[in-house]
Amino acid sequence: MLRRLQPGLVVDVGANRGQFALDVRKAAPQARIVSFEPLASEVEVFRTVFAGVRDVELKECALGSVKGTAQLHVAGAADSSSLLEIGNLQEQLFPGTAEVQVVEVAVELLDDVLRVHDLGERALLKIDVQGFELQVLMGAVESLGRFRWVYVELSFVELYVGQPLAHEVMSLLAANHFGLVDTGEPTRVKGRTIQQDFLFERRPPVQA
Repeated sequence: MLRRLQPGLVVDVGANRGQFALDVRKAAPQARIVSFEPLASEVEVFRTVFAGVRDVELKECALGSVKGTAQLHVAGAADSSSLLEIGNLQEQLFPGTAEVQVVEVAVELLDDVLRVHDLGERALLKIDVQGFELQVLMGAVESLGRFRWVYVELSFVELYVGQPLAHEVMSLLAANHFGLVDTGEPTRVKGRTIQQDFLFERRPPVQA
């Protein structure tokens, strides 16, 4: 996907240890990367991996719809951590992802962080935040329309307490003129699709 799109800027929300950023560096090496990760242990790994690498910026915070601080529910598998409480179904379907601690992290709005950035014409917003996708987008009221693509992991079942499901996030993106153009491989358990990656592209609003 990244080789085909060749984005000029990738905003990587939920960077974890930099796995997606590494994919970007390999497939679209000309792209600038702005990553967000609130968990200190993962931030340390990210900074080690990208030490001295140009055009990769890491911001140690979470993103949401309200600026301030929030509790991060840290999972046994760190990439399953969330600002939402980890639900029973998450633990049942994905063993090893139960909560092991809770830490307080800073939360920023994407609108505030990106206000000074020139996104260009080929900006991609990637969101992988374990059920907190809708809140991230609600904090991007001004900046969302500056992206050409949104690439987001969405769930069809509630893995985290109060988690908005796929159709709710899709509705918000549709209201902002983003149409679904591609999908990734689904995560299936016992014959049911649990979650999947989706690629949306911004389309001009229909003129009346």
